[in-house]
Amino acid sequence: MTTTSPMPFLLGGKWITSSTCEPVLDPYSGKVLAQVCQADPHHIQEAIESVQRVAPQLASTPTHVRATALAHIAEGIQTRREEFAQTLSQEAGKPITDARREIDRGIHTFRIAAEETKRIPGEVLTMDLLPGNEPYSGIVKRFPIGPVLGITPFNFPLNLVAHKVAPCLAAGNPIVIKPAPQTPLTSLLLGEVFLTTNLPPEALTILPCSNSLAEQLVEHDAFQALSFTGSVTVGWMLKTKARHKRVLLELGGNAGVIVAPDADLDLAATRCVAGGFVYSGQTCISVQRVFVHESRYDPFLTDFVKKVKALPIGDPSQEHTVVGPLINDQAAMRVEAWIQEALANGATLQTGGVRQGRLFEPTVLTDVSQKMKVCCEEIFGPVVTVTPYRNFDEALNFLNQSDFGLQAGIFTNNIDLIFRAYTRLEVGAVLANEIPTFRADHMPYGGIKNSGLGREGVKYTIQELTEPKMLILKTSS
Repeated sequence: MTTTSPMPFLLGGKWITSSTCEPVLDPYSGKVLAQVCQADPHHIQEAIESVQRVAPQLASTPTHVRATALAHIAEGIQTRREEFAQTLSQEAGKPITDARREIDRGIHTFRIAAEETKRIPGEVLTMDLLPGNEPYSGIVKRFPIGPVLGITPFNFPLNLVAHKVAPCLAAGNPIVIKPAPQTPLTSLLLGEVFLTTNLPPEALTILPCSNSLAEQLVEHDAFQALSFTGSVTVGWMLKTKARHKRVLLELGGNAGVIVAPDADLDLAATRCVAGGFVYSGQTCISVQRVFVHESRYDPFLTDFVKKVKALPIGDPSQEHTVVGPLINDQAAMRVEAWIQEALANGATLQTGGVRQGRLFEPTVLTDVSQKMKVCCEEIFGPVVTVTPYRNFDEALNFLNQSDFGLQAGIFTNNIDLIFRAYTRLEVGAVLANEIPTFRADHMPYGGIKNSGLGREGVKYTIQELTEPKMLILKTSS
């Protein structure tokens, strides 16, 4: 999409224009796709008043209405699937086949939420565990926590927004979304679809704004929870500003993979290529570090590099493109600098390492140390390091030498090794014979260490954003 008129944002069920606009650029061509209106300080106050006003109404909205609305959103996105995909591909620089896959996942996320709305749990408690408590009965239900603030990143402009919006609406919480400045257009399309439901129009606000204004929202007592997906530095800073609020953080990663001596090398190499270079490595669970047993290291590396060299690079609008541009010049230059730093400190370049504007050739590095930025930090680019190990304990230790703990993969047919990895790896999920880049939208997704707090996945987010409340009944008999 390309538009010349300023694009309004969604506040209080209405489309609002403002005097301040920011351009949204196509990362591949550099052309301006749209000028998006930005919220001013008085819009921040209006958003706060709006969520406070609608919260009681949404909390009392019947289950069947919320479930029907979420299913309706899924169908609305399905109807406009190609429009969503093209918009997402253009503003995020995501290859169109990956963009369509994300749209399908977003549809699925709303469909899951429609079903989970009907299954928000409660229980009856036995109270007579002590003598004298026989007349008492207990009931526990979960109630909406209240207004939620969601802050989302550029790399999944629909599905990561869906993972905040869908559980909130399912639970009966209104939400304000502050989309990434690079990719607000897809979330604004979602706002159009939302307004066709029977939910209160003020239940969803999509508010492009400056970081300083977003921090005012984080600090305001109207919001009972903050759900943030983004960088480690910003996430932990916002947690301190959120004070007493419930905080969910989905932050960074530098996901590792262990390839055991008995692994299917072709499968491992094929999947690691997919995991390391999909969307140019701009996902928190992108494969960044691969540890291969020394007995299989040479054949794995040869096959892996061959497969990486075959990846099509270029225009994300083309159906065959696998590796498109990084989101902006700063990202591309940072990746280049980290690679040069690694090479200067003894790393070996097996392939790639060349930048052309925002396009960066898929890169494989060997002879790295775990202290290099390409290993110990999140590169968020098309770079994978490959390192040999001598025994399984060493591999586990290598993978755990990280400030992150999101997901990890292991390729082996040895069930003992799988369970040793599951027990010892300091991550939120271990994937056996699969890459850590895999995510199903109903699973509890999240990590430990600097990878964040809490879990996403519709059912689990609903639990995070509802409060259990108990009713104790005393009867005469």
